[in-house]
Amino acid sequence: MFGSLFQRQLLSGNFFPRFYAYYYKQWTDYTMPFHHHDSTEIMYMISGTCSIEAKDGNEEKGIKLRKGEFIILDAKVPHRLIVDKSASCRMLNVEFGFAERESSSPSLRHIADEEAAVYSLIGQPFPFVVLADREEVYPVLKSLVLELDQRGTEGTLMTHLMFIQLLVCIARLYKERESSDIPSSESYIKRCVDFLHHNYDRNIQVKDVAAEVNLHPGYLHRVFKKGTGRTITDYLTMIRMEKAKLLLEQTDIPIHEISDYVGVSSRQYFHLLFKKYTGSTPVEYRHSKDRNSWKQDEMGKRS
Repeated sequence: MFGSLFQRQLLSGNFFPRFYAYYYKQWTDYTMPFHHHDSTEIMYMISGTCSIEAKDGNEEKGIKLRKGEFIILDAKVPHRLIVDKSASCRMLNVEFGFAERESSSPSLRHIADEEAAVYSLIGQPFPFVVLADREEVYPVLKSLVLELDQRGTEGTLMTHLMFIQLLVCIARLYKERESSDIPSSESYIKRCVDFLHHNYDRNIQVKDVAAEVNLHPGYLHRVFKKGTGRTITDYLTMIRMEKAKLLLEQTDIPIHEISDYVGVSSRQYFHLLFKKYTGSTPVEYRHSKDRNSWKQDEMGKRS
């Protein structure tokens, strides 16, 4: 018996899905304690928004889930659901594992042999995967749950075939997301850049940006660096320093407060960043701009 979807051992025998739980649930103002399952879980967002926190080793990662998105959580991965007071969501959850048995139906191994995307997905050691549906996954998932309601969880030919269809749909979605599709990459980069411009005054990290666009931080780093030539951290620093230059040039905000306006908590660190970025300290930069402004005013008066 195996609970995890993401393991190559499933391709070495005749394994078939076994379903442990499935349910619809409306959540409002709720924080779930951390827990884990011995099976793989799909959490599909039918409506609303929520946050999911999952532990990847010693690291805790936050994921925002919106309508039409779903997360596949591997077995044994600690996670919890958080729904804000001002929000609510409706979800469909399905928990499943795999058992080895004799059958004339195609096993996971047979499906992976026919469908390269399934082979690739099963072989990835993911703690979780987040994907956006294109109105393909939910109809199959909903039909599967209805069939389980009517036929039971032990598994019938129809539930097995529906699971195969579901797995192929998910695997193809994952493959398309991972492919070097330029418009898709540009879309993720644009969303990241917009998020950075709207939040540069806050203490944000790469994991926060990744959660906003629902991508794994490592994958987002590669996409962003390839598309912009900069890391996300470098790009955020550029935004902050350009904003600091503007505030030093065009406002009377005290220099010791500028760091707070651009999201750098340490004033000393802000001075070091600004000096590295411009070649001048904040004080020197403001004085040079003041002198230039004074010279331009004097020239205007003479003319």
